[in-house]
Amino acid sequence: MDPLLLARAQFAANMSFHILFPTISIALGWTLLFMRLRWLKTHDDAWLAAYRFWTKVFALSFALGVVSGITMSFQFGTNWPGYMERVGDIAGPLLGYEVLTAFFLEASFLGIMLFGHGRVSERVHLVSTFLVAFGTTISAFWILCLDSWMQTPVGYEIVDGVFHVTSWPAILTNPSFPYRLAHMLIASALTVSFLLAGLSAWQVLRGKTNASTPKAMRLGLTLAAVLVPIQILVGDAHGLNTLEHQPQKIAAMEGVWHTEKGAPLLLFAWPNEREQRNELAIGVPRGASLILRHDPDAEIRGLDEFPDAHPPVKPLFFGFRVMVGTGMLMLLSAWLGLWLLRRRGWAPAALPRPVLRLLAAMTFSGWLATLAGWYVTEIGRQPFIVYGLVRTAEVASRVPPGKIAASFALYLALYGTLIVAYVGVVRYMAGKPPEQAPATPQSGEAVADVVGAAS
Repeated sequence: MDPLLLARAQFAANMSFHILFPTISIALGWTLLFMRLRWLKTHDDAWLAAYRFWTKVFALSFALGVVSGITMSFQFGTNWPGYMERVGDIAGPLLGYEVLTAFFLEASFLGIMLFGHGRVSERVHLVSTFLVAFGTTISAFWILCLDSWMQTPVGYEIVDGVFHVTSWPAILTNPSFPYRLAHMLIASALTVSFLLAGLSAWQVLRGKTNASTPKAMRLGLTLAAVLVPIQILVGDAHGLNTLEHQPQKIAAMEGVWHTEKGAPLLLFAWPNEREQRNELAIGVPRGASLILRHDPDAEIRGLDEFPDAHPPVKPLFFGFRVMVGTGMLMLLSAWLGLWLLRRRGWAPAALPRPVLRLLAAMTFSGWLATLAGWYVTEIGRQPFIVYGLVRTAEVASRVPPGKIAASFALYLALYGTLIVAYVGVVRYMAGKPPEQAPATPQSGEAVADVVGAAS
């Protein structure tokens, strides 16, 4: 087997497993802060019960994200030793900043957030929740900054084959970074919103509801209903940015083999890479040109303009459609669920069972959309690891393919087991009665003081 392909597949497996958990923890941290503030404002212990349950989900997600992130960082050395040799002056500091400014911040205050309620003041506990949420977002900032730089490299010079920084501000504001950061943060929020709504629907179907279930479902569906349309707009802007800087990625996503004007928007096709054509194509005439250039007769560059320098077509073509299709299903589910929930007095138990089953089935839909989007992004950079400058094959290790295949199989077995265990533990916790909430703050001035401190 091809050792390069095996090394890429192994790293993709590690990345796929790792990204599942930051995708939850980034937005869930801010969701916990919202629940905490709602409890302080309303004195409704249902919000505190929701906060306590979802804090456990956050802790579980955070732990698996940290462990898998460490494994993934090791693979820079085992799979891609030439990467750090070539771009270590840029990648090293960015990864280091992530540890110093984000991981230490999260680790320092996570214990207070998890175990400090009732042991520290409301002010300290609230601020700790905020700092943990802030830390997860800062972590995403640094990691996405590095990934975006690999997609759209700027602010560097190459001396004897080694990259050196000429402008950190340029690197930190590289052309694709704002779009990629916004897209990922909203994706995290959507993942959490469907986790909230889906798990609440599962509780209703299983007869495991508690006082926090209506709060979680309403919050999840409201977030999803608002954020899916915003994500569509952000995704469109991100696509236009990609067309400008990585036209061959867009050509692969849309199945455009030859440069043409009025390119169709393919709803379905089977790309034939050998013959450079699409089979069984069903599309909207001129749709791709209209969406990508806002002109139905605009020219779209084809893959034939990038010989030996374009990504594989099938993963991008189908990955993009899985992402978009999942997003459309999210939109339908969120709007239908929120409309029915409002009409039925915000009572989850009053929802039709088919709708509850739909929401329960969508519990982890954010994972599917995120993985599909990341495959499009990362495979779309191939055959380069730093777009247009360093080919992936140039920095790969020389480990025999048999050893890579053996470790790859072990990773797959371990990660598959952990994902099943994660889902099982979350559902087990959702089925348990909530913990007894302590008395709410008695002093209105104390509550105002705490909320004022948070703001």
